[in-house]
Amino acid sequence: MNDAVNLADFELRAESLLPKGVWDFIAGGSGDETTLAANRAALDAVALLPRVLAGSGGADTGSQLLKCEASLPVAAAPMAYQRLVHPDGELALAAAARDIGIPYVASVLSSATIEEITEVGAVTWFQLYWLRDRSQVDAMVARAEAAGCQVLMVTVDVPVLGRRLRDVRNAFRLPAEVVAANLVSGGFSTAHSNPLRGESAIAAHTQEIFASALGWADLEWLRERTTLPLVVKGILDPRDAVRAVETGADAVVVSNHGGRQLDGAAASAAALPAIVDAVGSRCEVLLDSGIRSGTDVLRALALGASGVLLGRPLLWGLAVDGAHGAHQVLSLLLSELRDALTLAGCANPAAARTLAVL
Repeated sequence: MNDAVNLADFELRAESLLPKGVWDFIAGGSGDETTLAANRAALDAVALLPRVLAGSGGADTGSQLLKCEASLPVAAAPMAYQRLVHPDGELALAAAARDIGIPYVASVLSSATIEEITEVGAVTWFQLYWLRDRSQVDAMVARAEAAGCQVLMVTVDVPVLGRRLRDVRNAFRLPAEVVAANLVSGGFSTAHSNPLRGESAIAAHTQEIFASALGWADLEWLRERTTLPLVVKGILDPRDAVRAVETGADAVVVSNHGGRQLDGAAASAAALPAIVDAVGSRCEVLLDSGIRSGTDVLRALALGASGVLLGRPLLWGLAVDGAHGAHQVLSLLLSELRDALTLAGCANPAAARTLAVL
């Protein structure tokens, strides 16, 4: 992919390489995919007002996310089962994050263990879904801490898995060689079973192992359980953002799960400004869902975000050429952001937060 000029070039190549069921699993949304489409439309609707005569020269993209140094205000989003798209999976993507200099968020549903991932050497954050057995949650947090993870992220918008029609139509299941590696030792079942027509093995597996009644008391327990910075991912309502801060969250991620949970939920970029206003400077605010370019990162910063999570484009790069492909995606994104900041008259990401938007 040396001829790639933007992230969308990797999308086209990845789709041509991956089996249809796998492509639909990573590309699809829930329901009629209206929220999936809305994420893109909301970002495209943000019109920036660049500053001129800023006298800053070329921009510096360096940033800090949760006190972690980053070469640009981006972290690799938590994504499950990355060995679906490349045999090296999470280890390759973590290596790309390490080499470009951004945090890598390892999912509890990774197809490599948290210990294997942290050994790669990236700044690693750990993302947690709430399991039915709280002792297993406690054990996973302990493992993440022992492995050297620097931040704990809990995803709160999956009481049940959204109805993802592509997976249902494909009766999608994991191949035998791809497992939730962090959970195997705990005796959990897998998503390998042959689903009936009109069912998704992924959805059935989620229903079996996830707790559907997660509440604020659980988040309070988690805050008391760990001294790691705590990030709450899956916030769209400002009232929930405020409650998360009051519970001790160090950051919130404004996210609709990439359009994969409640279809009809607000686009993340549309929800972002009200949440930034509601929490003020009390915590960091990250944006997830729909980021596809350096201009999108600039838009998120101008809307008040501290940074963004990048998801599907990293899987595209991973599918095309493993760690090298993912690194190419991040290199392109860095170059795009540097150009966008410079053209907007911003010396750095902090300056971008002062831009006006229409």
